[in-house]
Amino acid sequence: MNGILGNSLVVLALIVSAGYALTSLGPRSLRRGLLAALGRIAALAPKFMCLGRPAQWLSNAAADKASGACGGCDSCGSEPESESAPKSRETEIKVPVANIGRRI
Repeated sequence: MNGILGNSLVVLALIVSAGYALTSLGPRSLRRGLLAALGRIAALAPKFMCLGRPAQWLSNAAADKASGACGGCDSCGSEPESESAPKSRETEIKVPVANIGRRI
């Protein structure tokens, strides 16, 4: 009996690990679809399991679409420069190519 229990725990750990790898490294559409499916399954669970709030969290996570390349605020590079920040052209340093020496 201990062998069956040990083997089933190992299989469960491998399934959880593979699921985590798919959701972390896989495409975002797969992640959203998986979260939506888990939310629907949790919503169908009986009341005594108390999965109402986790089902809502999963559904909300599936509905949220990450914006921008980093998944952040989607304002990369579009923010206006403030007056206190120096202008990029004023702080640019130009070095002629002829003045760049080679290290030997």
